[in-house]
Amino acid sequence: MKAFVIGDSISIQYGPYLREYLRGSMDYARKEGEAEALLNLDNPSGANGGDSSMVLAYLAAVKKAGGIDADYLLLNCGLHDIKTNPATGEKQVSLAQYEQNLQDIVKIISIMKPQMIWIRTTPCDEKVHNQPGKAFHRFAADCEAYNRIADQVMAEAKVPSIDLHTFTENLGGDLYCDHVHFHPHIREKQAAFIAGWLTRQRLHR
Repeated sequence: MKAFVIGDSISIQYGPYLREYLRGSMDYARKEGEAEALLNLDNPSGANGGDSSMVLAYLAAVKKAGGIDADYLLLNCGLHDIKTNPATGEKQVSLAQYEQNLQDIVKIISIMKPQMIWIRTTPCDEKVHNQPGKAFHRFAADCEAYNRIADQVMAEAKVPSIDLHTFTENLGGDLYCDHVHFHPHIREKQAAFIAGWLTRQRLHR
């Protein structure tokens, strides 16, 4: 079996641990271009899926090219959607557009081979994040609101979800190595949680 990942820099960072936890039971692959993505995690490119509009465009291109050869497609977008202009308060992707994008994403994946699995967007440390001079801000309330919309879309489409958001929040106080990314030991625990979920899913498939 094979799992294919499309997600932001959070998924890039827990990816190597996930690959190891799945070794022997499931192959691991993801959107290509990790070296390019790691040059600037705040500016998505390469393996970094970016916001929901970028993910939708990528999936549309992949569909035309023949789809994705995998059993499971683990997907997340949200942290780039909630980027907020400090001067205007405008979101990179509005909540309404986010909902529409997710609905369109579900439709595209439904005609591909993999079973879609949604991963709930992880939290951010807005006190560290939203410092003066920062090009964009993120707010915990927005993360919650966008997660709620995603929950509704996935429930209506009967797409299973992995609640990485709540799992991560429950790991304690020392989570972040910066404004939004996690210490290596947190990344490893995130990967173990996802791998455990996938193993149970595979056994009950």
